[in-house]
Amino acid sequence: MLTPMTPQEFKFLAHAVKSCTGMTLKEDQEELLHSRLKRVLKEYQLDSVSALCGAIARSDGESLKWRLAECVAVQETYFFRDKSVFECFEERVLPSLLEARQTSRRLRIWCAGCSTGQEPYAIAMALAEKGDLLQGWEIEILATDFSEEALLFAQKGVYSQFQVQRGLPVTLLLKYFKRVADGWEIVPEIRERVRFRHQNLMHNSMRHGVFDVIFCRNVLIYFDEPTKRQVLSRLSQQIQPDGYLLLGATESVLGLSDRFAPLAAPCPGVFQPISAENRDRTMLPATGAGTGSQGSSSHGDGRDSPAMAAAGR
Repeated sequence: MLTPMTPQEFKFLAHAVKSCTGMTLKEDQEELLHSRLKRVLKEYQLDSVSALCGAIARSDGESLKWRLAECVAVQETYFFRDKSVFECFEERVLPSLLEARQTSRRLRIWCAGCSTGQEPYAIAMALAEKGDLLQGWEIEILATDFSEEALLFAQKGVYSQFQVQRGLPVTLLLKYFKRVADGWEIVPEIRERVRFRHQNLMHNSMRHGVFDVIFCRNVLIYFDEPTKRQVLSRLSQQIQPDGYLLLGATESVLGLSDRFAPLAAPCPGVFQPISAENRDRTMLPATGAGTGSQGSSSHGDGRDSPAMAAAGR
């Protein structure tokens, strides 16, 4: 029986998790943390929370700290999560980019925080359903996560009956999966369209290049406000000027970034970059004749950006 942790132990372990992943554990999540510790204690043959804290604090405790973070991180995902966002991707984002990229016929999509792979595979299936429309196009889907365990699971592409029943239409299940002993295995045609790589959103990711679409859905909700700002700033550096950022349907950049503007309804959770010129313009005097008034100055959260005003924000 695992004894309750002290407030000091909770604070220490919560700080360890945040230093690895950016995930913020609040005091009311002590039970969650406590339940996830059992697996780590068993793996490392530790008999108490106190012993775990001591092992992490040692100079050689870095790998243990990361394993703790892996076990605590919420790997909640399923196929075609937030259907409205996927509909917007297929009906507005993709047609817009196909028209804009007619010359290069190339698209790069990044699924950041891909967890166990359902989202990037859902993207791959959605694109496969377009048939001849994408004939001759080079489309790269990069899927990243900080958890090596989640990435190994995703690369196998084998999901339980419960997992395929969450959001995956039966027609796509029968078309793109085959029955295996452990459940359902995604077909090579889809699995080979996705490239999985290790990447922590807390770290520089410029090595992956610039993308036309970035999915970073239901990830920011686990961060505190400063961390959200940092992540959005990094993402803004890796998206094409006419690209798209897709967050969760209930997520927003309002008050967190002046570098993205929301797409007009009905596309919740979908944003486009605001040019540096438009951001700077909010700091210039208004040009109204004879008024002598100053234009609205930016508050650093994009609320006064012309692009956001045009988008109906």
